Amino acid sequence: MAKTVHSKLSNGVMLNAYPDSIGSKLSDTVAMLELPEFKDTFSLFYILPTFFNSDLDRGFSIIDYDINKELVSEDDLKRMNALGVLLKFDIVLNHLSVASPQFKDLLKFGNDSKYKDFFINWNNFWDGYGEKNEDGIMIPEPQYLNRLFMRKSGLPILKVPFPDGSEQPYWNTFYQEITYHHITINDLKKVEGLTLDAAGLICKEVNSAIDSKQNITELDLGEFNIHKAQILQIVKQKRSYLGQMDVNAKSPLVWDFYEETLAKLAAYGCKILRLDAFAYLHKEVGQSNFFNVPGTWDYLERIRQIAEKHQLTLLPEIHAEYGVHLHDEVAQEGYQIYDFFLPGLMIHTLESKSGTALKHWANEIVTKDFRTVNMLGCHDGIPVLDLKGKSVNGVYHNGLLEDKDIEAIMDIVMERGGRVKNLYDPSGKKISYYQVNATFFSALGEDPKKLLAARAIQLFMPGIPQVWYLDIFAGKNNYEAADRGSSGGHKEINRTTLSLEDVKKGLKQEVVTQQLEIIRLRNTLNAFNGNVEIPSTSDDQLVFDWTNGADKATLDLNLNDFSFKISFTEKGETKVLNY
Repeated sequence: MAKTVHSKLSNGVMLNAYPDSIGSKLSDTVAMLELPEFKDTFSLFYILPTFFNSDLDRGFSIIDYDINKELVSEDDLKRMNALGVLLKFDIVLNHLSVASPQFKDLLKFGNDSKYKDFFINWNNFWDGYGEKNEDGIMIPEPQYLNRLFMRKSGLPILKVPFPDGSEQPYWNTFYQEITYHHITINDLKKVEGLTLDAAGLICKEVNSAIDSKQNITELDLGEFNIHKAQILQIVKQKRSYLGQMDVNAKSPLVWDFYEETLAKLAAYGCKILRLDAFAYLHKEVGQSNFFNVPGTWDYLERIRQIAEKHQLTLLPEIHAEYGVHLHDEVAQEGYQIYDFFLPGLMIHTLESKSGTALKHWANEIVTKDFRTVNMLGCHDGIPVLDLKGKSVNGVYHNGLLEDKDIEAIMDIVMERGGRVKNLYDPSGKKISYYQVNATFFSALGEDPKKLLAARAIQLFMPGIPQVWYLDIFAGKNNYEAADRGSSGGHKEINRTTLSLEDVKKGLKQEVVTQQLEIIRLRNTLNAFNGNVEIPSTSDDQLVFDWTNGADKATLDLNLNDFSFKISFTEKGETKVLNY
């Protein structure tokens, strides 16, 4: 495949937040950016997908790509444009919500729907490659099932009702929520042979089971078990559900939808398009269905061609072990890549007071001319699986860190209140950790000096620095939100909403104002549009030298006490800041 060439974007700093992360809607975030303290701090804004109409996974279960008018207005976009802020959005390539117009049409018309092939019927996909179990679910033969890459325990399906009364299993790689609702005596009138007293007793038993989240199918109704099948059917008819339903990229209608969506996002002002979950899009019997080759490359090329029509820069989102080198392959095709390695490396560097691993990775970025977007905290978790090497007989080799060092990162963050996200095999057995969830400040032991040092290193790393809104204000783990959350609730530990009053109070903290000072330098100095070198230094010292003609910017950081100085030229004058 020929290498793709994309136009160079601003090398400034990118804010990352939901539309309602500050205040109650996007206008409040814009108001924050209009404050004098935020002048010239950000050139880009990655707005998470509750910008659109969605219903699950905090925006990543898209209903449609129209503006969510409860959170966003056209005026917000005009004000950001006046600030010179470019936008980055997601397109969730792999899935759409059950509430999307396409899936609702499928539920209404079943096999007569125009969108019959827009989504993936699990049984049809595996027909001929497995056998149905007692629930009518096709179980792939072991040589196929064991190759599947799973993001949750159990088969990746959601059973949905069709107009003919059947329940059909559809491919559902990520989240789903099924809610059962109380039944009433009136609902049971259609069950022949039940007295009012019997119907009342059944309602009490069923509703109690629903409240305690018991498995309804295992409910023992005693003498009324002869009616159980009919009662369960009534219970199922009253349930509601949410789900991120995998689309079938072999359908021409899916590609028509992508065409329409990219045109819509460009009209909103999008310049960078993050391809969420793109590696799961291509599915084929006998493959892992994560970054299938060559199918994934073919789909990515088709998306690129659409993006070029709208002058969009693509940023494929991919989590994989360093040792597999998928990031290399994506970068070699000319795409920007996420630096998912930096967050874990940063914690390791500051806690071990050793910069060797981080310097190795920074030099690799420079040597291989990777175009990266990096981060510390984000809407998701702190990646750890990404740091591993390639598995050979269950042993990982040639990672960015040794397994013991990765385990140490996990232990440190968990001891400081973090939560963990794991990966599973088809039987539901945990096979690997995936990420830890915590605010970056809490992951660093809520030490302001470490947070400021981490921010300085991030801003001097090669690539576009993406800054999570909560990290600016030294946000702490939100255990109440994490405990309250349902599926994916562990992520809420790092998604606390800040009021404008919180912002004003935060601006009185030194760790906040100092971060903004360094962010402003990174966003405005001409030196950062040039080249960076990472000189060889002692293990406990980090130095980054940026040069663009006569303009220079240097970070010199001591890992023993996290003190650092930044020297830079501005309008021909050399200045030094000490922290």
